[in-house]
Amino acid sequence: MTLRLGDQAPDFTQDSTEGSIHFHDWVGKSWCILFSHPKDFTPVCTTELGEVSKLKGEFEARNTKVIGLSVDGLADHKAWSADIEETQGVALNFPLLADVDRKVSDLYDMIHPNAHDTLTVRSVFVIDPQKVVKLIITYPASTGRNFQEILRVLDSLQLTAKHKVATPVNWKDGEDVIIVPTVDNEAAKKLFPDGWKEVKPYLRLVKQP
Repeated sequence: MTLRLGDQAPDFTQDSTEGSIHFHDWVGKSWCILFSHPKDFTPVCTTELGEVSKLKGEFEARNTKVIGLSVDGLADHKAWSADIEETQGVALNFPLLADVDRKVSDLYDMIHPNAHDTLTVRSVFVIDPQKVVKLIITYPASTGRNFQEILRVLDSLQLTAKHKVATPVNWKDGEDVIIVPTVDNEAAKKLFPDGWKEVKPYLRLVKQP
């Protein structure tokens, strides 16, 4: 199964370090980041899980739940969690799915045979409260993810879900945004009464709502 943007995120029930998780129920009315790890006791993943644990407050401020996945079992997950706390200085504070049967990996197309037959690539899915896939990023096993970039994209997705704007290149929270082309100037006057800067008729910059 190949997931695309706008698809409904597949539901599943799977064991995790925080008990059995029925995914859609667990997400509830929150946003969600689901991300996979090739294998337990791997160096890059160890740094990633530590970083995400450190960013727990940032995700909570954005009404976002985080859940990881590895194809190894719970016993390995628990032992690995101790290593993460020892080496990264923070305990794992979100669930890590034990996808031994590859159920979730197959649903989300996380195993790419040309990269590896059985281990997952570094997939990232951002899912909105309606359980719709809003972002997919795939990294190779050798490259650690930039979670500051994932937070930046999450800010953009949440902003553009509420307002008729798009975010320009390298945008960060608080910077000017773009009025989407489907909003004509008459409609824009009602939405943005303080005005905007028109660089081109199709490129109108406005303060972030």
